[in-house]
Amino acid sequence: MSNTKTVMSQAANTLVTPLNVEDVFSTYLYEGNGSTQTITNGIDLDGEGGLVWIKNRDYTYAHMLHDTEATGVENVLRLPNTSGISYDVDTLTSFNSDGFTVGDDSEVNENGTGWTGHASWTFRKAPKFFDVVTYTGDGTSSRAISHNLGCEVGAIFVKSTSAAGNWAAYHKETGAGSLFLNLTNAHNQYDTTVFNTAATSTEFTVGNSSHVNNSGNTYVAYLFAHNDGDGDFGPTGDADIIKCGSYTGNGSTDGPEIDLGFEPQWFMWKRTDATANWAMIDNMRGISYSDPGDPGLFPNEAYAENPDNNFNLTATGLKCHTNNSEINASGGNYIYMAIRRGPLAVPEDATDVFDVQFNGGNDPSKAPVYQSGFVTDMAIVGYRTGGSANYPYTGNRLMGIQTLETHNTDAEEAGGTSFQWDFMNGFIDSVPSVITDTQIAWMWKRAPGYFDVVAYTGSGANTVINHNLDAIPEMVWVKNRGRSVNWNVYHKDLELNGDPASECRLFLHTYAAVSSGAVFWGTHTNTTFTMTVQNFQTNYPNDTYIAYLFATLDGISKVGSYTGNGSSQTIDCGFTSGARFILIKRTDSTGDWYVWDTERGIVAGNDPYLELNTTDAEVTSTDWVDPDNSGFIVNGTTINASSAEYIFYAIA
Repeated sequence: MSNTKTVMSQAANTLVTPLNVEDVFSTYLYEGNGSTQTITNGIDLDGEGGLVWIKNRDYTYAHMLHDTEATGVENVLRLPNTSGISYDVDTLTSFNSDGFTVGDDSEVNENGTGWTGHASWTFRKAPKFFDVVTYTGDGTSSRAISHNLGCEVGAIFVKSTSAAGNWAAYHKETGAGSLFLNLTNAHNQYDTTVFNTAATSTEFTVGNSSHVNNSGNTYVAYLFAHNDGDGDFGPTGDADIIKCGSYTGNGSTDGPEIDLGFEPQWFMWKRTDATANWAMIDNMRGISYSDPGDPGLFPNEAYAENPDNNFNLTATGLKCHTNNSEINASGGNYIYMAIRRGPLAVPEDATDVFDVQFNGGNDPSKAPVYQSGFVTDMAIVGYRTGGSANYPYTGNRLMGIQTLETHNTDAEEAGGTSFQWDFMNGFIDSVPSVITDTQIAWMWKRAPGYFDVVAYTGSGANTVINHNLDAIPEMVWVKNRGRSVNWNVYHKDLELNGDPASECRLFLHTYAAVSSGAVFWGTHTNTTFTMTVQNFQTNYPNDTYIAYLFATLDGISKVGSYTGNGSSQTIDCGFTSGARFILIKRTDSTGDWYVWDTERGIVAGNDPYLELNTTDAEVTSTDWVDPDNSGFIVNGTTINASSAEYIFYAIA
């Protein structure tokens, strides 16, 4: 059941469902087919209107901009081109209620572009987010133009549709003056012929420059909001989803941290006090802690995508880690625009956020190999055949191509192409030369109340780490990425000789029982978790870590525990159609981390299992679990010994 709340419109005395960021913005990647194809991204362009921005990632083609007000479907504006609207029936062919359709033009649908293909960004018109305005110039020195944002304006891009001219750019941090989206020039505060005053919540003002207001020329303006505690989005109708701000560079690889109050999915920036490119990154193409880093595209250039390692994502913004002058020169001034990561809404079905699949299920010539049906944020891969070379391992978007093995303490694997994440419906694992069913992948999508991934840097003191789980984490896995040290596991139900969960831990890579000591885990909340102990395993100064956060979500997932009875018992997870994934670990004595799933079989008979902490082959000759609509049934003494203590994690 959705937890979406309704809010009352005082003026109309009606109930209004708040919008989520996924209702008004989408980054969607697609492979070209050289024909036509429909992109279904969930954005209502036909009814609400907006902008589609497309860039071929592989070739030097222009950025293609189509909007519902000025260009329509048979015209296009090409950025960084200075020309007006071009007639082109083969680019965008329709605005749809849930996306758009592209034609066979190579700029938007190049056949054979491979697995990278095209990037599209869709902006829906909505108060406090985005607006498209058209007007005819009158040549006056102070022309006021109305808009419908209804809040502080963060940024504006203006282009003449009927004549050649630059793409004029306004930003709330620079205010009046001239700056151009298609050029590298610094901001000129003295050129008030372009923008001559600050924008308001209802209008913006342009000067008499031909770029923005030549008499008789037609223009289009794309307006982006700035939310500052006044956003009207999310399930409770009070979340910010777009920020426009500035930062000052420090010239160090330990660069400034940009606090947005949310984790971004899309980020654009420009140095304004010197010549520099405009640049855009997004989490679909990758914003990671690992090489090749953040694939950038440049509005002022038609260049293909260029990976570089510029920013790290945090739960509340970004951290700069380069001294590149276009990003972080000492004393340099930079403007930015950022859009919040979704989803904001709680998932309604487990199939939206979890999948399990054999490697042999898909054509190796088609990407992705593992096709989850949703944007996959984390995966664990297990080898059914076992053996020292066939070990279980995990990866995630924040780590990029890097992997961590779950059966040992090794640091992450450096380099290679183990994981590729830039797909709308799954991931690639090493692009296998021979497709078999020996590998199986369990895949998670980050979602409120269910699962989150956090990368953080240790401090050596009490470290409070922000997260976006929107629930108290009930199980946490933590691994130092750069050192061969333990996988540490927190579980809400752990205890040992009266020591509470905050003093107890398990190790994912071993069958060892629970251990305890000093307070290891600090207070966990809906927005933070805390590491207290200074050591290499979880909180050493300047070491980097990855954390997986799991929670119970009614009808979707269950983090729990039980005491064995030595025979058979039902574990009620609150599900209605049984468990699709089960993880069980004995805690009061030794016991492996056993994994079952419905793809291999959770039946009233033998159920194949794998172990996350070993390289053992799949075992198929035991009947330790049975299906039950409410969850699952445990049998025997290995996972149900009399008076023994167990933890579990299950997904419906």
